[in-house]
Amino acid sequence: MALVLEFKLPDLGEGLTEAEIVRWLVEVGDVVDIDQPVVEVETAKAMVEVPCPYGGVVTARFGDEGTELPVGAPLLTVAVGSSAETSGKSDSGAGTADAEPAAADSGSGNVLVGYGTGAPPVRRRRVRPDGLKATGAAPAARVVAVPVSPVSPAFPISPASPASAAASGRGTGPVAVVSPLVRRLARQHDLDLRRLSGSGPDGLILRADVESAIRSAAEAPAEAPAEAPAVAPAVPDEAPARAAGERIPLRGVRGAVADKLSRSRREIPDATCWVDADATELMAARAAMNSADGPKVSVLALLARICTAALARYPELNSTVDQEAREIVRLPQVHLGFAAQTERGLVVPVVRDAHARSTESIGAEIARLTEAARTGTLKPAELTGGTFTLNNYGVFGVDGSTPIINHPEAAMLGVGRIVPKPWVYEGQLAVRQVVQLSLTFDHRVCDGGTAGGFLRHVADCVEQPALLLRSL
Repeated sequence: MALVLEFKLPDLGEGLTEAEIVRWLVEVGDVVDIDQPVVEVETAKAMVEVPCPYGGVVTARFGDEGTELPVGAPLLTVAVGSSAETSGKSDSGAGTADAEPAAADSGSGNVLVGYGTGAPPVRRRRVRPDGLKATGAAPAARVVAVPVSPVSPAFPISPASPASAAASGRGTGPVAVVSPLVRRLARQHDLDLRRLSGSGPDGLILRADVESAIRSAAEAPAEAPAEAPAVAPAVPDEAPARAAGERIPLRGVRGAVADKLSRSRREIPDATCWVDADATELMAARAAMNSADGPKVSVLALLARICTAALARYPELNSTVDQEAREIVRLPQVHLGFAAQTERGLVVPVVRDAHARSTESIGAEIARLTEAARTGTLKPAELTGGTFTLNNYGVFGVDGSTPIINHPEAAMLGVGRIVPKPWVYEGQLAVRQVVQLSLTFDHRVCDGGTAGGFLRHVADCVEQPALLLRSL
């Protein structure tokens, strides 16, 4: 007999509440070691391999690839004990029903938020599942003593109890919803969660259940006009339009970007100012630096170094607003974010302590983070904590933009393409390398004079890079 331990999706940190299964790394019946990665998931921040804190035989997996699970939902179950491992490794068919359950391993050495190195002693008695609590919290981990079959290592999962059925939203009982995003989606579409039957473990209502109910409600007038739909469209004429066309879920990176930009627009009274600058001398300085031996310097690295110098003069723009306390918080360090477009969508990696780095160091870190962004290996900590963002949209061949501030920061500098244009230089009309710079700033932290002074200093350093030496 072996102990079956249920491993749930752990809290991956940074306020993440859900993750999408990208790829299973183990099959039912496989023997896994402690801290062995068992599944690759995609959060709103990055791709993460999740290690299992138990060692034993995988008896069940929850969710197909592409399924979105909330934090606390079961990922898989593992039969722990020497008998379980024997049945997983051996094909001899020897019975192990009478074997005594072995003690579980002392715990995982690979820490993720939500479980750690000191797993508590395993409970040996059979525990009846209690379903989800009315608060929507995930059920406690279940430990069940069951015999291990050498023929089929996949153990059946017991059906939900009556308490679980009530919690799943059928009838008038509590609603089994863990994810606040699922609740918000239901509220937006005036959907009564108590009418839904969750497809997740123990009747847990997932995002897919809510989206399916919304689609059914939109199609209900044509299919069953006599029945009241679970969701009534706000405008009846919109039902045919909602049913037509390609529907792309706002989730993962795209969903996180949508939520953050929407919040920025709601909370921040932003304003934008811009200026054209002659970047000819900056490009000449870059060419001279790159003619020498050593790492090459990018335009983005030079602009990042100019930004840190300007923020030292205008610290108001390296701040955030505490709305509850009604205070402006000026931040001592500059953690410089930069916008990077990837196949997974727009991400903003962060160069830590950019104010203390040289141009070469900033360039090396930008290159490292950009490569990690393209391969999807950025860690959540590398995508958060920025205090100011640099957005080089000139790489898309455009001259100007009014960027949206990366909440909760106070400003963002946008850089257009650098192109030859007519320019008055030393009293004569000449063709120069011109760039448009735009600054979007939170009007709560400063007035236009401060924002204009910052942008003018950036433009002056672009036109005369030697001015940057005064800031060193």
